[in-house]
Amino acid sequence: MSEGSDNRNQPEPAIVRLDDSARNEARSILFHAYRNEPTFQYLFDHRRPGYDQRVRATVRELIDLYIELNQDAIGVMVNDTLVAVAFIGDPELRMNLADQFSWRIRMVLTTGFASTRRYLDYHEKIRDMLPQPQAHQLPLMGVNPKYQNRGYGRLLLKTVERLCAENPQGSGLVLDTGNSRYLPFYESEGFRSLGKIRLGDFEDHILFREVAPETKAAATGQT
Repeated sequence: MSEGSDNRNQPEPAIVRLDDSARNEARSILFHAYRNEPTFQYLFDHRRPGYDQRVRATVRELIDLYIELNQDAIGVMVNDTLVAVAFIGDPELRMNLADQFSWRIRMVLTTGFASTRRYLDYHEKIRDMLPQPQAHQLPLMGVNPKYQNRGYGRLLLKTVERLCAENPQGSGLVLDTGNSRYLPFYESEGFRSLGKIRLGDFEDHILFREVAPETKAAATGQT
């Protein structure tokens, strides 16, 4: 996009903390963000009827779980529209989804046993790769397709990084992607590979960005 009046005419985005009232908007954004992702297509079998319903159910149950556990959730607002969201897992959570009995039952009822089992196995492999000391996780992040390629995803990620840097318990931030075209973006933000998980005929990338002491000091305004 060209510089000048086009940029000046864009509304100024605002970072907000999400509460329960944003749940439905967050679900819609994340459904559209993940339904075409290779990882979700593999885990929830996009070739079998009912794929969209399984993705919607998974996004819904994950959002509900993270809200129930009082995890941080932030978004980008443009005018009165929520255009991007992110849910952040606390470094001390180290959640084993298999232990979340009510969540697991809801997943089986809405996505089926096979998809739930596949997702739990995938989540366990990610947990095994998490660094020590503990790191934040970014299990859900997405931008409304109508607002992509405007810098809102980078703004959201930088805000997530800043929140992580302010937490003295965390060593950094872990995220994953099965879409290799996103790797240059994450690498430009300082992420490096922790490893890969083979999913069918492609690999899911597990990425980590360290939060160094000087980064924490800058984020908190210390000298």
